Amino acid sequence: MTDTYRHKGLRRQLASVLAKKGIINTEILTAVETIPRHLFIPDNALHKYAYEDKPFPIGAGQTISQPYTVAFQTQLLDLKPREKVLEIGTGSGYQTAVLLEMGVKVFSIERQKALFDRTKQLLPTLGYKTNLFYGDGYKGLPTYAPFDKIIVTAGAPYIPEDLLKQLKVGGILVIPVNEGDSQRMKKIIKKSATNFETEDLSLFRFVPLLKEKGRD
Repeated sequence: MTDTYRHKGLRRQLASVLAKKGIINTEILTAVETIPRHLFIPDNALHKYAYEDKPFPIGAGQTISQPYTVAFQTQLLDLKPREKVLEIGTGSGYQTAVLLEMGVKVFSIERQKALFDRTKQLLPTLGYKTNLFYGDGYKGLPTYAPFDKIIVTAGAPYIPEDLLKQLKVGGILVIPVNEGDSQRMKKIIKKSATNFETEDLSLFRFVPLLKEKGRD
């Protein structure tokens, strides 16, 4: 696994592209410049394309999200240092790394065992220490709740009630929810235990969040 000056130059170009697309949080842009995205893509033949603003396959029918999508969701979270963040869908671990670069504490769940095993091994080799769990994202992590922020990185057919319960009052949930062939990005702010403010944003295309265990 190598990271070259060429890769670093391509990351600077990618950060510039994201800035032009509306990513204004400089910490996110710095994270994009810092993280070697090509190392999160298992197919070496795709490494030369890793700093294009595109998703790529990572196995198990999943993808590493388009960098703009990662940056957009992260920006919506309005992260503060040392906040506790729940990530649903670890995938390649790239979004996890971006969150960690923002100075927050990450708890991440992955449903695909092959991806979980690979990412659990990869992140420490790149200097990222986090809390990874193999399990059902619909259920969240009640043992570690409540969370300041929750991010869902796959298209959900509905907003899981368990995730809303595990969000702190004043916290933010960012989740793409199915709307035909695409998903509507939603930013949900928990105003009280029973009151939520929802903002509907742009349409995106995500791989589906795997069905809740025990449901058809």
